[in-house]
Amino acid sequence: MKLITFLATLIVSVVTAGLVFAETGDAGTAASTGINSFAFGAAIIMAAASGMGTLSQSRAAAAALEGIARNPQAADKVQTPLILSLALMESLVIFSFVIAIILVFK
Repeated sequence: MKLITFLATLIVSVVTAGLVFAETGDAGTAASTGINSFAFGAAIIMAAASGMGTLSQSRAAAAALEGIARNPQAADKVQTPLILSLALMESLVIFSFVIAIILVFK
């Protein structure tokens, strides 16, 4: 499952990067027809980042809750690293949001 998710993300990002950087602005291209490929690339970036961020956060929370369920006395030791890891995962999604905004308003 991890391999399929990785390959799908890799293919989407390579195709999107190719579309964005291939835009030249000549007649007949996407830039002259009004389609903003930077906005399309930003949408793909945000979709992938939010999807992968949500998946990783849910797996981390499930693992932490399973550990707490097995050993309730370890809840204090598990809670702090869980919150720290969730914050770091969410920061990656925020960084991708900032990159998407930069791409759209470039």
